[in-house]
Amino acid sequence: MEKIKLNEPLKIDGVLIHELSLRRPKVRDLLIAGKKDVSESEREVNLIANLAEIPAEAVKDLDVGDYLKIQDVLKDFLSPAIRES
Repeated sequence: MEKIKLNEPLKIDGVLIHELSLRRPKVRDLLIAGKKDVSESEREVNLIANLAEIPAEAVKDLDVGDYLKIQDVLKDFLSPAIRES
């Protein structure tokens, strides 16, 4: 689980959120995000919402700087890990 401190708090159900936790994706998360006939950007929003366990509409309300930080974490999750022994 990755914690991302938000520069701009996000309001969800009247509660200010200052940090999001993003869990590592499973194959089912990719399948769920890819089911809808939507753009690649909307798939990414749906995937982030699923991993952070927040509504997709809340992801759309994120500050762009915070969204870019979340994208970096997501890219790390989805990139093959190269580990030296």
